[in-house]
Formats: sequence, C-alpha cells, structure tokens
Amino acid sequence: SSVSATTAPSSSSAASWYVALLGLAEHFRTSSPPKVRLCVHCLQAVLPRKPPARVEARTHLQLGSVLYHHTRNGEQARSHLEKAWLISQQIPQFEDVKFEAASLLSELYCQENSVDTAKPLLRKAIQISQQTPYWHCRLLFQLAQLHTLEKDLVSACDLLGVGAEYALLSYGLLLMERKLQEVHPLLTLCGQIVENWQGNPIQKESLRVFFLVLQVTHYLDAGQVKSVKPCLKQLQQCIQTISTLHDDEILPSNPADLFHWLPKEHMCVLVYLVTVMHSMQAGYLEKAQKYTDKALMQLEKLKMLDCSPILSSFQVILLEHIIMCRLVTGHKATALQEISQVCQLCQQSPRLFSNHAAQLHTLLGLYCISVNCMDNAEAQFTTALRLTTHQELWAFIVTNLASVYIREGNRHQELYSLLERINPDHNFPVRRFLRETLKMSNAEDLNRLTACSLVLLGHIFYVLGNHRESNNMVVPAMQLASKIPDMSVQLWSSALLRDLNKACGNAIDAHEAAQMHQNFSQQLLQDHIEACSLPEHNLITWTDGPPPVQFQAQNGPTTSLASLL
Repeated sequence: SSVSATTAPSSSSAASWYVALLGLAEHFRTSSPPKVRLCVHCLQAVLPRKPPARVEARTHLQLGSVLYHHTRNGEQARSHLEKAWLISQQIPQFEDVKFEAASLLSELYCQENSVDTAKPLLRKAIQISQQTPYWHCRLLFQLAQLHTLEKDLVSACDLLGVGAEYALLSYGLLLMERKLQEVHPLLTLCGQIVENWQGNPIQKESLRVFFLVLQVTHYLDAGQVKSVKPCLKQLQQCIQTISTLHDDEILPSNPADLFHWLPKEHMCVLVYLVTVMHSMQAGYLEKAQKYTDKALMQLEKLKMLDCSPILSSFQVILLEHIIMCRLVTGHKATALQEISQVCQLCQQSPRLFSNHAAQLHTLLGLYCISVNCMDNAEAQFTTALRLTTHQELWAFIVTNLASVYIREGNRHQELYSLLERINPDHNFPVRRFLRETLKMSNAEDLNRLTACSLVLLGHIFYVLGNHRESNNMVVPAMQLASKIPDMSVQLWSSALLRDLNKACGNAIDAHEAAQMHQNFSQQLLQDHIEACSLPEHNLITWTDGPPPVQFQAQNGPTTSLASLL
C-alpha cells in the first residue's frame, strides 16, 4: 500500500510535520531501489509525538505494510498491523485503514502457517464490512481462498455464495477438483454470463481473464493440449486489451466494481504461466523457455515494489516447470541451480515450503535419475510421497519410483507392489496400451508423450525381430525428439537406429546413427560432470525438514553415467 497523507492532525503545525514525514517516507519507498530503512525511520518518527488515533492507526498500518512487503521482519510487521487493526476498530468511518490492516494481517498469519489465527480475524472483518462492498468482496475471497487451500470446499462455496455477483466463476474454480461432467456445463454458463455482463470495461475484461484462466487450466488438467489452443489465444488477446485500458479513465458508479480478483500486472504473469504450462505439455520446450524468461523478468520488476506472496508462488511454479524442461533438454547443471533457487524461495516462507515441498523432492528425484543416483532418487520420491495428498502428483511420483526399480534391475518385489498400487489389474497387453497412448497423444499434439511411445514401441518391435515395424516407429520418434528437443529420447532413438541398421546390413546409416549417439552421449557426459561438481549437488541427500541453507563444494562427480549410455 502506498503511504497516504489524506488524514492529518487537526492543528496546522502538527499537520505540517506529519505531512513532511509522510512525504519523505513516500519518496524513500518509491525510490529505485526502495530505501526501506529510511522510509521506516520517517514513519517511526511520527509515533513518539503522540498523534491523534486516526494518524496513529494509519502510521502503524503503513509501517506494517512496508515491513511486510519489503523486509523479512515478520515480527515487527505483525506488531504494527495488530495495533493498526486494534486502534482502527474504535474509529468510526475509517474503513480503508481498518480492512487493509485486517487483510494484510491475515495474509501475514498465513505466511507464518497460523491459519487458525487468520480465520477468526477475517470473519470479524467480513462481519463489519457489509456496508463497504469493495472490502466485503475482497475479504470474502480471501477467506474462501484459505478454505480452498485446506480442501474445505464446502465452507469456501458457502462464503462465495454470499458474494453472489462473483460466486459463479469461483464455483467453477472449486469444481475443478470434482467430476469433469459437472465442470463443462458450469463453465459454459459462466462464459455466457461474462459475455452478457454490462459494466465497467476493465471489470469485464478482468472477469474474462478469470473465466479463460479457469477454462485453459481445465483443458490442461484433462490433457487436451490441442483443444485448448483457441481459449489460450483468447486469453492472450484479453490480457493485451487489459494492458491498454487505464483504471483512472473509467470511474465506476458502484463501489464494488473497484474490486479486482487480481491486479492486472499479476494477471500478465499468470497468463505467461498458463502459456508455459501449455508449452510444456505440448512439448514446445523452446517456447516454454521464452515465456518463462519473460515471466521471471516481469516478476523481478514487480517484486522490487510488491512482495505479495502470490508473486513468489508464481515464481516457484514457473521454476518447477522450467526445471523439468532443463532435465528433458539435457541441461542438468542449470536445472540443479534452479532447484536451489526454489529452495531459497521456500526458505523465506513456511507456507510456500509446505505447499511445494513434495514438488521440490520430486524434482530432486528426477534430477537424481538423470545423474544415475538411484538410491538418492528412491529416497527423494519416498519423501515426496510422504508429503503429498494430491492424487495426480502421487501417481506421477509412484510412476517415477517404478522406473527407478526397473532401472536397478533387482527390485522386482517392490516394483510389483507399486504396480499393484497404481493399477491392480497390471496383467495387461503392453503393446495395445502403448498404441492407445500413441493414438491419444497424437490426437492432442502431446509431442513428448508421442515421441516416448514411438521409441518404446520401436524398441519392443526390435526385440521381437520385426525390424521394418521398429524402423517405422524409431524414425518419427527421432524427428519428434529433435524438434522438442528431448535428449533422452534422442539418445535412445540413435542407439536403436544404429542397432537396426547394423542388423539390416546398412553400414553407412549404422555409422551415421552411431556418430549421432556418440555426440549425444558426449553432451550428456559433459553436463553430468558439471552438475555433479556443483556444491548444490549435495541437495540430493536432503530428505527431512526445511531446505538446507548452505552447500559444501564437492571435489568432483561421484556417480556413473554408464547406465545412461
């Protein structure tokens, strides 16, 4: 929140020093970079002068806000915000200070994992904000979001039902976790309501972005990467429209229209994020890289003036996606450094860590597989399983753990136990299921899944001695893997092509494939050595508690690349 001088002491002399201190504080706060220490000193200088209650409450709010957004001094920020909330409740018609203090204080409590302290605070603020539509809506959403994070969807729906104008879209958000057939008609109805809604153009575009984000993520959850393209294009056009509209040009007649579910700068980052999610699923990894770079650059700019927790969440989710991208494209050392970045972000926020700990250990497990540290991979996946209740993430972790057991070769009992948990009826014909996978992935342009299915089918046909059919699978697998580019599939495909051409007596083609395989092996080996030499490589041994703060440098790689080649 910006520092405001709208409320000053009654006497002109007192008003002059108060306004002067506020002016200085605001100057320091908006400097580039912000001079937070000097801003705080100016605001602190107001309090010893025993200002009127309105001035005192506002100053505590401003101090709490600056400390919360720009420092890691949560204890002092909490103390000032609690005083602002306490004092402002005794002052009539002081809504902005009162409810901003309540909103920020509950946010801070959540950051400290004190959700049970945040809930009654928000409930009280909601109860006394009924005559202030903007804050009433904002606080309702804030409490509903808390209930949603705790998977208490019934309470969240009840709350959103109170804010009827905004509830329908939010019901769509909550129904994401339920049956698909319930979501489709609801989203269709939402789309019609948003299009027919007459009102403030910025508010309408803001609601359209909300609706389209729901629609795009719904399609992506269902793996419908091709079907989602028109919605994604609409979303990208919509955010461009919003960026050309200026809030100060359109003054709403209804105070509730001032409410936005997300600031438009944050919306831009969110649209980049869903575009990255789409690119990753579709296997357009260069595009994913491009949009991640843009989003992270915008995040860095925003975080200089705004330390809103949602920005850190966006940053972590973007990094999680780009780490997977690096591992696929054969850049393990970079992936490891980005995993370390996620650790650093999670160190700053207990809530962020509790929400992303399972994903962090999963990423470390994937990294361990890529550098052939199978014992560590197993430990990381086991830790991740302990920390997650999310069904899809659980399935992803278990599948990767199964791949660890397969690669170790002597873990048949554990493997069959896992397969039993994934699918009790695991005595199925593998080739029929692979062909079905190929058909579905091809229909929705899931390029990585298509490439993996092709190379695996090609390998099966090669083992069965059906060289012609094997070749029909491996050649397009290689082409698709090169386009992504997926280093593991390229390595695998080139080895198969080499063996296939040898078996068919095509010496020149066999030599060319062998050369390709050698090149890929060399690239992976160099990257392997670089990654294992980084001090961050020690993260693979971390399986308990918060992320370690420091890393000790290693003398060199301690793992073998032999099984990868």
